Amino acid sequence: MKIATFNINGIKARAQALPAWLDDAQPDVVLLQEVKSVDEAFPRELFEDRGYNVETHGQKGFNGVAILSKLPLEDVQRGLPGDDDDVQARWIEATVVGKQALRVCGLYLPNGNPVELRDDGSPEPGGKYDYKLRWMQRLHERAKQLLAEDAPALMAGDYNIIPQAEDAKRPEAWVEDALHRPESRAAFQRLVNLGFTEAFRARHQGAGHYSFWDYQAGAWNRDDGIRIDHFLLSPQAADLLMDCQIDKHVRGGDKPSDHVPVWVELDL
Repeated sequence: MKIATFNINGIKARAQALPAWLDDAQPDVVLLQEVKSVDEAFPRELFEDRGYNVETHGQKGFNGVAILSKLPLEDVQRGLPGDDDDVQARWIEATVVGKQALRVCGLYLPNGNPVELRDDGSPEPGGKYDYKLRWMQRLHERAKQLLAEDAPALMAGDYNIIPQAEDAKRPEAWVEDALHRPESRAAFQRLVNLGFTEAFRARHQGAGHYSFWDYQAGAWNRDDGIRIDHFLLSPQAADLLMDCQIDKHVRGGDKPSDHVPVWVELDL
């Protein structure tokens, strides 16, 4: 089973590039982020005509996540548990029903910039960085629940986290950024330490692997990228891992997103 994550930065803007990649890559399941569309306006027919079941959790103009699956989807849940007042559409999960059930969770983690700190260096309550860290704590709690269910599960998407210096072409440029601050990286590592496998690093080591290149300052032409799109696999899913790759070439296509697809292949 080939499962991909792809921050498309607007479904309308990617109405040609996304179907073209699907036709070429033929993933079984795709977790989309930043669809930037309400559910009613999502162009379902583009994907249903290609044999995908479609589940969305949209928001007008911002955020928005979706699941495309050639296999049946059951028990779809929208919104990350833990804060009923959080209206941002950043989380969707479902069970993919194949020869073995797989719980897939698609996420678009808050960016967190600008970083607003108090005099003592702690995040300003109510600020964007505070929201990011609180969201990650809720993610930590959901992750523990997934592990307790003792079945194959994964959490994938745009984490807006640069885990290590080697995950950026110019790590020094990101030191004070919300994506690479120590608190962000520590929260990500705590997730991994629960017992998850970071799929890409399980298959590839070293620098030079990126999933995002800014539209500004010729970042793509200079390969000035960062790796912020990740798969975290439960132990049961990690046992099934066959491959994990970044489809870097997609960034050089026509009207590309600033992210590219990342995918895993599981023995399912």
